[in-house]
Amino acid sequence: MFLGIDLGTSSVKLLLMEKDGEVIKTLTKDYSLSFPKPTWAEQNPNEWWEVTKNGIKEILQNTDKISLKGISFSGQMHGLVILDKDDKVIRPAILWCDQRTEKECNYLNNEIGVKKISEYTGNMALTGFTAPKILWVKNNEPENFEKIRKIMLPKDYISYMLSGEFATDTSDASGMLILDVKNRKWSDEMIKILEIKKEYLPEIFESYEIAGELKQEIMDELGITVKIPVAAGGGDNACGAIGAGVVEEDKILVSLGTSGVVFIPQKKWSLPEKSSMHTFCDSSGKYHFMGVILSAASCLKWWIEDIHDGNYAKMLDEAEQSPVGSNNLFFLPYLTGERTPHSDPYARGSFIGLTAAHTRGDMTRAVMEGIVFALYDSYNLADGLNPDTIRIIGGGAKSELSRKILTDVFNIKSEVLAIQEGPSYGAALLALFGTENEKNMDEKLKEIVKITDIIEPDLENHEE
Repeated sequence: MFLGIDLGTSSVKLLLMEKDGEVIKTLTKDYSLSFPKPTWAEQNPNEWWEVTKNGIKEILQNTDKISLKGISFSGQMHGLVILDKDDKVIRPAILWCDQRTEKECNYLNNEIGVKKISEYTGNMALTGFTAPKILWVKNNEPENFEKIRKIMLPKDYISYMLSGEFATDTSDASGMLILDVKNRKWSDEMIKILEIKKEYLPEIFESYEIAGELKQEIMDELGITVKIPVAAGGGDNACGAIGAGVVEEDKILVSLGTSGVVFIPQKKWSLPEKSSMHTFCDSSGKYHFMGVILSAASCLKWWIEDIHDGNYAKMLDEAEQSPVGSNNLFFLPYLTGERTPHSDPYARGSFIGLTAAHTRGDMTRAVMEGIVFALYDSYNLADGLNPDTIRIIGGGAKSELSRKILTDVFNIKSEVLAIQEGPSYGAALLALFGTENEKNMDEKLKEIVKITDIIEPDLENHEE
């Protein structure tokens, strides 16, 4: 069996999988999230570790531990974890959704220049990325900056605690704005701009490559008696794409989680026309374009749980009664600023076109349509695309109405996955591919990933 560990924003999800891709069991354990100032978001990496370690112990209970063959990881991207010379965490991790680095992004994009930054990394500076966070620490906490000896991403801290190997993977590292994405190596130019040393950055692996094995002390604590390989793993969306079997250019992945993602596989390196579209390595050894909206399913959660009474069934049924286009009511889903295509931490959400004739169902449907149109904005940044299928993951994918709206707006058929575990499932598959030295990942995924339903787009709805 194989263990996938997905270190998310609010919880860690663990998944045990058989060699044939069958899920044995899953486990989710929550941890805290801190907002010390407006637009800030932080977490304690030591809490990640304790919760994850306890989760591993729990999910392995009542299993034949000797049959565990490999472990790998998925994780929230871009977070800054910094360690000192004694491997102690210096300060709380600054997360992907933290917006404090506007000044640093302006410096990188305007003074260094978007053209140069894109040449070095394939991307422009955005407030969520890791490099601006390093500059923020340098500018605002110089005493902490001086202590830095290791710079890590969230999932890589868990991997380090389990294996002792200071490692990362190309897909997750792509979102740091320090990786030369085209050549899959650290950018010497960015290292110089950040005024850090190259040895502060981890060794880079492909997602499916074995980066190490469990430390003896961890094996003893978990009651494991055989060496367990640890694969490098990937960023959450790159792992989600593996779990959904989206690795070829005929398919795209849409994730409807807290944030929303459009993931577009690319066989060869290229830059999109618009620099606000991300260009990253994927977890299969190739590349992808990616657009990210900061508020997706979280908009619907806010509307139904915070503004109303939390009755999803009733409010989604009301939305079903509203016509396509929500009776000309529009919702902008920028509740926490925006990233793609509008790189603007100050963007704000709004209902537009409200009249006394509008119903709550119209407003709920407008929220759902607004989320999808924001994702469609991202999709339209990349020219020359011709996918024939969308595969949808994330909590928002559970809603049939959400899937239908997305299918009609994109005008591309969508497929419902038999296993919708997303990144944790992708991480377990990466552990399988790494330990089994799988040569043909694409074909193997076609065998493993099963579809339960297909939704065809309605052209009239699309035109409306």
